[in-house]
Amino acid sequence: MRIRATVAAVSGALALSAFAVPAAHATGTSGTPYTMDASFSNLTIASAIKVGTTNEVSTTYTYTLTHGADVDIAASDFYSDAYLYRGSLDDPSKTLEGDNPATCKATSSTTATCTGTVDVYPAEGELKNADAGSWSVAAEAIAFNGQDQNNPDLSKVGFKDQGGMATTLLQRYSKLTANAGPEPVAKGKTLTTTGKLSRANWEDNQYHGYTVQPVKLQFRKAGTSTYTTVKTVTSDSSGNVKATATAQYDGYWRLSFAGTSTTPAVSATGDYVDVQ
Repeated sequence: MRIRATVAAVSGALALSAFAVPAAHATGTSGTPYTMDASFSNLTIASAIKVGTTNEVSTTYTYTLTHGADVDIAASDFYSDAYLYRGSLDDPSKTLEGDNPATCKATSSTTATCTGTVDVYPAEGELKNADAGSWSVAAEAIAFNGQDQNNPDLSKVGFKDQGGMATTLLQRYSKLTANAGPEPVAKGKTLTTTGKLSRANWEDNQYHGYTVQPVKLQFRKAGTSTYTTVKTVTSDSSGNVKATATAQYDGYWRLSFAGTSTTPAVSATGDYVDVQ
């Protein structure tokens, strides 16, 4: 269960939206959070996050937190994390975050290295297919400074966030099969490789054909380690793929998809065919 909470300032002031704290939803509305003396840098995260239909996917991030001497990052009510967002930082259309705050380890009296995860649960319905594509990454920190986290005086709560730290692709996991035949095949005869390109549908938790996509037919001669592209064909309206070639040598035939911004690259396992 997610443990992120919302701490909202009054009168449309700074909102600490969807921040990860191990407490109930904060309900305090007194005052406005002050801007914490903190900044974030050197954020790293995977260039792509591949998400299927059922399994939780956790992606690690790291960043450097630089803070003023008055900020106690070792306090039990100090929290920091990074999260994904779409739209503007102040008014995101959607966010994805971790189950827990980041772990920040001091590297000096005013700097720390923070490490955490973004945790995605496709089976819980938090994703729509339209969510696939590019996301921005932000980092944030909050110091409750001894305030009751269920009902804080927000004027005594410090907060700082920083958007545009990085980008990553959230992708619908892909699958590709390949079956080459006949087996064996006479030298100089036509060999046909069939398969199916499919990808995760986050709205019904099934895999469906990825249609009208370029797919490469590739061959690796027995005794070698490199595949060579023979031709490129297109998946049909159901994601099915069919490609023919002339059989010349014993070896492995496979189908390969280069990927898109919403769907990762994938190659089928090579299917060995004996040429007689």
